Amino acid sequence: MAGMAIKIAMTDKKTGCIDVDSFKRLVDDCHENLAATMITYPSTSGVFEESVRDICDIVHNAGGQVYIDGANMNAQVGLCRPGDYGGDVSHINLHKTFCIPHGGGGPGMGPIGVKTHLSPYLPSHPVISDLGNVSRGQSAGPVSASPFGSASILPISWAYIKLMGSQGLRRASQIAVLNANYMACRLKPYYNILYTGTNGFVAHEFIIDTRPLKNQPTRVEATDIAKRLQDYGFHAPTVSFPITGTLMIEPTESESRDELDRFCDALINIRKEIDEIEIGLADVQNNVLKNAPHPQSIVVRSDWPYPYSREKAAFPLPWIVPTNKIWPAVGRLDDTYGDVNFFCVCPPVESYLEEN
Repeated sequence: MAGMAIKIAMTDKKTGCIDVDSFKRLVDDCHENLAATMITYPSTSGVFEESVRDICDIVHNAGGQVYIDGANMNAQVGLCRPGDYGGDVSHINLHKTFCIPHGGGGPGMGPIGVKTHLSPYLPSHPVISDLGNVSRGQSAGPVSASPFGSASILPISWAYIKLMGSQGLRRASQIAVLNANYMACRLKPYYNILYTGTNGFVAHEFIIDTRPLKNQPTRVEATDIAKRLQDYGFHAPTVSFPITGTLMIEPTESESRDELDRFCDALINIRKEIDEIEIGLADVQNNVLKNAPHPQSIVVRSDWPYPYSREKAAFPLPWIVPTNKIWPAVGRLDDTYGDVNFFCVCPPVESYLEEN
C-alpha cells in the first residue's frame, strides 16, 4: 500500500451503508495525513450508498481524494456517473458489466478514469507522445498495458457497447437492479435479506444471511445450501463474501424471469428441507443438505446409503427430470481440508528429462 495505513469505515447494521457520523470522526482523526478514501458504489452490501456525495465531500474538505471502485458498474451504466457524485478516480471493470467473463480466474481489466486535476500524473509512454494532459515531469512513467489495455479483451467490450447502444446499456442496468429486487422479494419470506436501503430495496445484488441457521438445531451452513443447489442444477452464488456465513446473489440482466423463478424455487424448497430437519423429520447430520451434492455415481448405486429416497436427493422438484438433469461431477468434498492442504498435480521435473 505504498507505505500508507488503512482505516476501516464502519457501516450501519441495518442498511449496510457507511455510518456517516463514524466516518466523520475517522476523517477528523487522520485528516492531517489523509490521502484518499476508496468506496464501492453500489456497495458490496448490495445497496446504493445514499450518502455517497456527503462522504465524498467530507474527504475533499479534508484534502483527500476519492477512489470509486467500479466493480458494480452494471447497476450504474446509463443511470449515473462516478464523477458526478464525487469520485476523483475510478476503474471501470469490463468483466460482468461489459460482456467479459466474471470470476473463475477470468480476466479482470478495464480503463481507469480520472478527473482533469489528476491527468498530469497518469502513466506516460516512451514512444507515444500524444497522451493529452499527461506530464512527463509529474508522471510516474510507463505502466504495463497503458495506454492500450488488452488487445484480446477490449474488442469484445467495444462490440458489445456498439451493439447495445446507449439505450440498450441503460436498459441492461435497469434490468439488473430489477432482477435483484424481484428475487429478494420472492425469497424474503423464507430467508433473512441482510441489508436493504431505507426504502426496503436492494441494488443489483443482495445478501442472504444463513448464520442463524448454523446456531439453530438444524446446524445448516451456507456451504450446505451452496452444495445442495448443485442437485437442483445450479452453480452456487458467492459464498461467505463479503460476510462469512452468507450467500451473495447477483442475477445480473442476463437471465429470463423463468430462470430466476427456478433459482428462487430451488432456494425455497431448500428452506423447506431445512424445516424438515428443524421439526425432526430429517436427521441433523444425515440429510439431503449435509450429504449434498449427489452425483450420478451415487444415485445409481445398488446399495443406496441414505435414509431419504433417491428421488428426493436427485430430483427434488417436478421440473428436474432425468432428461434435463445437470449432474454434479463429484460428491461432497471437505472444503476446509482442501483449502489448507495444497498439492501439485504437475508431473515431476524428472519426467521431462526422461522424455527428452
